[in-house]
Amino acid sequence: MFSWSKGTGKKDPELFQNVSDGLKRLYRNKLFPLEDTYRFHDFHSPALEDADFDNKPMVLLVGQYSTGKTTFIRHLMEQDFPGMRIGPEPTTDSFIAVMHGEQEGVIPGNALVVDPKKPFRKLNAFGNAFLNRFMCAQLKNPVLESISIIDTPGILSGEKQRISRGYDFAAVLEWFAERVDRIILLFDAHKLDISDEFSEVIKALKNHEDKMRVVLNKADQISTQQLMRVYGALMWSLGKIINTPEVVRVYIGSFWAQPLLVTDNRKLFEAEEQDLFRDIQSLPRNAALRKLNDLIKRARLAKVHAYIITSLKKEMPSVFGKDTKKKELISNLGAIYEKIEKEHNISPGDFPNLKKMQELLVGQDFSKFPALKPKLLESVEDMLANDIAKLMTLVRQEEASMPNQMVKGGAFDGTMNGPFGHGYGEGAGEGIDELEWVVGRDKPSYDEIFYTLSPVNGKVSGAAAKKEMLKSKLPNTVLGKIWTLADVDKDGFLDDEEFALANHLIKVKLEGYELPAKLPAHLVPPSKRGQEQQ
Repeated sequence: MFSWSKGTGKKDPELFQNVSDGLKRLYRNKLFPLEDTYRFHDFHSPALEDADFDNKPMVLLVGQYSTGKTTFIRHLMEQDFPGMRIGPEPTTDSFIAVMHGEQEGVIPGNALVVDPKKPFRKLNAFGNAFLNRFMCAQLKNPVLESISIIDTPGILSGEKQRISRGYDFAAVLEWFAERVDRIILLFDAHKLDISDEFSEVIKALKNHEDKMRVVLNKADQISTQQLMRVYGALMWSLGKIINTPEVVRVYIGSFWAQPLLVTDNRKLFEAEEQDLFRDIQSLPRNAALRKLNDLIKRARLAKVHAYIITSLKKEMPSVFGKDTKKKELISNLGAIYEKIEKEHNISPGDFPNLKKMQELLVGQDFSKFPALKPKLLESVEDMLANDIAKLMTLVRQEEASMPNQMVKGGAFDGTMNGPFGHGYGEGAGEGIDELEWVVGRDKPSYDEIFYTLSPVNGKVSGAAAKKEMLKSKLPNTVLGKIWTLADVDKDGFLDDEEFALANHLIKVKLEGYELPAKLPAHLVPPSKRGQEQQ
């Protein structure tokens, strides 16, 4: 249980049983009192609950209608889910939380937000217009044992976006963005126009770029030349909206279980899909770290918010001219930001959006704002300086104790093993299923070079081999690794088979493939097989 009666002054670092328990206690005992005192929840984000710390990692899918969001979920799980509708028109008109459950079925929004075990209780604030468009699809699926997926309504374009949804769509997405582990923006290769509503949504996700990934879907429906143009146009469009110097990671492919229409870029699509799958699979392993990171971000914002509120309170007159002063303070909020920034040595990036804060302050009574309470701020400072460090150590310990914690099942298992695994039979894996030694195909040409190096007792020295290997123009670090792999018997010389193996590995690297960390069994020279490998 939480210790509600504990003081908020500086004390010894807390002791935690696990990361989840530690996050809950730090939030309730140290951060929540600061948030509650300065009405943080009225301005920024509702209070966190136990379910927010206990829930599985969540993936939020966002995109215009018919970009393949629901199909993407179907592709990952390899199973239909309750409430699923797929079509070329705007079919998904609701937010659907796809979660694991023993009994398959749908839980409507109003029932969902009163369930203390689900992390959606605070969505109640968006009212019936939203809750009537919110549901949870429960089903038994191995993918959902590790993650939950949030499907969203297609973002509208053209005339459609003028019709109000009845709730603040961007605000709902921002609420989800704060709590999910990954945000996937889907684009259709044929529909790159970013509508006003889509632009508003991306801006609402502005503080969560670290969670954001972009998918250019249906890329198999266009030629390579068109794909290059579409990719460039997408990056240009995103660059205008996401004002960061870093380039957003874009995954290109066709994310469904149907034959590719244009197969020219098959290898690219396979590599991109594997990269995206690895990113999603890593979410359970990094979930605790993500929650810790989000708590730190929240604490920094809560501190700044407290300084803003107390600064406004301090500037207010005690009796006359309150309304005039309030308007003046709101219009000069930028100057107050600068003053707080210098006075408390706070980074500009920690401050809330100026325009949004000004809008929220209009309806507030500044005279009712509380004065500065140093103990509350000291408690949060203590949490950031001491408790978070201890919790960080615990995160690493939990990660080490569960090294294989990753998403399994569905499409994730389709390419894990066997000949359809990504890169199977390519690069260093070439010839893995063959009875003959794959290096033997080119060995006659390698032998010609070998005998020009004047071998002694059937072997060439390292110095002689080096001169030949340097002709590849590969860096010494790479050639050094190739030497280590090729010198199977570790005698410091290369015989004809080992020399052929070294040249084969050079060819593998020059073709753009990675070298193996350890020499695969099928590449071991026939005369060396059965020898103990070091």
